Order: sequence, then structure tokens, then C-alpha cells
Amino acid sequence: MPDFDNLYQSKRVSATEAMAQLHDGDFIIVPTGVGEPPALLTALSEQRRRFRDIKVAQILALRKYAYFDPETVEHVRHVALFYGPASRAGGQAGWVDFIPNYFGEIPGLIERHQIPADVVFSMASPMDEHGFFALSLGTDYTMAALAQARSIVLEVNPNVPFTHGQCHVHISRVSALVESSEPLLEVGLPVIGPVQQAIGKYVADMIGDGATLQIGYGAIPDAVVMQLVDKHDLGIHTEMVGDGILTLVNCGAVTNRKKNFLPGKMVATFALGSSRLYQFMHRNPMLEMHPVNFTNDPAIAGLNDNLITINASLQIDLLGQCGSESLGRLPYSGTGGQADFVRAANRSRGGKSFIVLPSTAKDDTISRIVPSLSNGTHVTTSKNDVDYVVTEFGVAQLRGKSAQQRARELIHIAHPNFREELRQAADKLG
Repeated sequence: MPDFDNLYQSKRVSATEAMAQLHDGDFIIVPTGVGEPPALLTALSEQRRRFRDIKVAQILALRKYAYFDPETVEHVRHVALFYGPASRAGGQAGWVDFIPNYFGEIPGLIERHQIPADVVFSMASPMDEHGFFALSLGTDYTMAALAQARSIVLEVNPNVPFTHGQCHVHISRVSALVESSEPLLEVGLPVIGPVQQAIGKYVADMIGDGATLQIGYGAIPDAVVMQLVDKHDLGIHTEMVGDGILTLVNCGAVTNRKKNFLPGKMVATFALGSSRLYQFMHRNPMLEMHPVNFTNDPAIAGLNDNLITINASLQIDLLGQCGSESLGRLPYSGTGGQADFVRAANRSRGGKSFIVLPSTAKDDTISRIVPSLSNGTHVTTSKNDVDYVVTEFGVAQLRGKSAQQRARELIHIAHPNFREELRQAADKLG
């Protein structure tokens, strides 16, 4: 039997030494969120001035490392695939790059070399007895990058769960290993207010026993989750697994028994939650972590009957166009998996996709339902794909409806203070 322990020791280096794997001009792929390796990115930050034209590509950067620095972008520059807390300000100021994408199609962009993948930096679980590590926290597009990369550098942490699914890399393919033992970054549940509670109830009332769920992060999705604890035989096919889903598993509402595709299994591509969630994931046969071109492929996710997808938006116009990722021209997040799962629900027999948003912003002074999207707004979900839209004032069902019918439905769920203004605008638009 091969001696994997000796091979492991031969590749073990410090985070500083691991920077020797980099060449000027490299494109580094980093996983989503908690999958980002802090020791490696800290070492890169500390040494950034010795490199030229290195780019770090990632969805949802959570920590603001020192390389997020407008003064050193000619050395190391961030490339956002979706703006997160660390990258948003730089994107809005113009010194963080942005690549528009559908989350589910990023692996294809990497496979076609439209997004380079010279090096992979990733968190990983400890190695198992067969020489495999699990990239369980951010499987996403990272698995596609592994197939293309010249160098694979893993930050091995005993707190990273070893999970089932298509998320494993063998020691023989790894270029360097860095060990760390810091607790994983935890993201708590958001605060749920009365508006989110009202929206959540409308959505929860339309979810039947046996449905399969895709639930994102945020106060409204979690408000839905908290009102599903009395449901039965729910399933999970999602991109993000978080503490809200863990709540449904622990109360017995999620069994995955009624799923058409991979019955008995929860499917996700990245994790974002508490230490309780990460412990739950470890070697749990109920959960599989897969690449995002598997989890978010509408043709695959849509194989599940009664697929329910829940995603938030910032603004919607009277035709049903959803601007979910920018404030006018100002970038805020990204397309992510919203369009992927809206289309998946549309393919699913009995499926429903929900776009959820409060009716107003800025203390009821601005309507989020508008005659036309604000100038420069990035359209996330098209008028052809949108199905249900939910505010705290009700549900508008748009798919299959005419432009006039859509306007009436949306005005009905707008804040009462703006309904007459919206009616007049709709008349002017014909």
C-alpha cells in the first residue's frame, strides 16, 4: 500500500514557503466564502509587492486581507465573480475587477480557459487513509480549477469536515500543503424583522410537504425556513447549505425521501454557517457536496418535482425584470445562482420560484417596485423567467401573464403609498 503519510510530509511547507508556487502573471482560483484559506491569503498579502500582475479570483470574499489594497493592484489584484463584504467597496471604486457570470457556468468558463486557473488556493479537510482531502466548504468551481491548475496548494485544517460527493483531491495531485488549526469563520443567522416574517409566511404557505428546497442566505429565506418546521419529507437541492437548513434537518422536516433525484441525499456546493453546521457535515451520509455545474444545472435540479427556489432582489419593474445585484449602476453583489435556480424551478413539475423583496427601502421612502429599473441597473432574472414575486403585502404570479396583467399584480403587492403613482406610470407606459 502506498505510503501517503510520507508523501504528505514531503509536501508540507509554511504558508510563506508556499508562495514559491506562484509566478508573475498567475491567476489564482479561491473557493467561495469559508473555503478561502486564511493562512495562504495572509502570506500572499504580506509578500504581494514581490509579485507582478497576480490575480485572485473568487466568489463571495468574506475577509478583507491586506492585498485588498488600491496601492498594490499592479502586484496582486482581486477579481470578483460575485461581490462580497471584502470586495464590494473596491468594486464600486473600480480597483477590484469583476467578471459577469452565472454561478453554475463558472466551471465551464474555466474548462474553456475563458477564466484562467494557473494555481488553486483552498481550505481542505485532513487527509483520509486513502490519500484524499475534501474541499467541502467550497466545492463550487474549484474542482474544475484543479483539473487545469499548474499548482494546487491546500490549507489543511482539522475543523474542515470530510464530506461525501464529488469534492475530493488526492495527495498525488497536490503541490504543497500548509497546516492550520484556527477555528473556521462562522456566519450567524440574520436578524428577522416583521417585514421579513410576513414575506416568509406568504412563501411558506405555498410550500407543500415533500417539496425540494433551494434556499439562499438572508433574513427573508431564513424567515421562510423558520415557518417550515412543521412540514414533512422536505428535500434539499441547493447551492448553499447553512444553519437554516440544519434547523429543518434537526426538527425532522427534512428527510429527502420524496426527492426524484438522489433521494435520501441533501445536495449543495458550499457551506456558510456555524461550527455546528460544519460538524454536522462531517462524514454525514445524508449530505453530498458537488461542483456548482452539478448543483446549479437547471436540467439536473429540475429533475426534482416540486422544486421550490427562494432568492432575494433589490428592485423589480412592472414587466418583472429583477435587478438583484446592483444599486443602479453601482455594483453590489452578482448574479450568483439566482437565474440558475429560477430556471430549474420552471423546469420542475410542480416547481415554484420565488423572488422576495421588501416593498420599500430607506424607511418607506423608496419603492422597490418601479415602472422601469433604475438607469444602469444590472438585470439578474429576466421577465421571461420570473414566476412568483413576494413582498410583505402579498404574492404576484407573473409567468404566463401579459404585460398589463403583470403590472396590475405587482402594483397590488407594492407599498400602499406608491400604488397610485405606479398606476399612473403604468398608464404612461401603455
